[in-house]
Amino acid sequence: MEHENCQNRLTVLLADEPDGTSVTMCRLLEPLGVQTLVARTGREALDLVRSQLVHVVVLDVHMPQLGGLQALRLMREMMKTPPPAILLADRLSNNLLREALSMDVFSVMPKPVELNRLLDSIARVIKRHYESRWPVCGN
Repeated sequence: MEHENCQNRLTVLLADEPDGTSVTMCRLLEPLGVQTLVARTGREALDLVRSQLVHVVVLDVHMPQLGGLQALRLMREMMKTPPPAILLADRLSNNLLREALSMDVFSVMPKPVELNRLLDSIARVIKRHYESRWPVCGN
């Protein structure tokens, strides 16, 4: 899917419950030149990915309307190249980890998330997926 709003800034979608983590992450990422988008439900996350260029998604496994895995599955169906994903989960089970692995999820992190670990994971996903090229429209 082509996006009309092409930008040169890296964009991270934070789809998580409103517990303050998203607000804190926005405050940490914005001064670094990273645009942040916030969704409270899986449906909101899908709408944002449809309408804007998103380079990394951080999804809560247990969101209202659509959980993180379901939203990610739909993103993969509707996009040629979906953004790399980091999942957040209250409980890490073998089933969750297997399913995440089968969907090429970059990382699964326990909640409450440690902000430094999440920042590090975002940095690693950017390095791995966008190594020496800045994300641009169509990637």
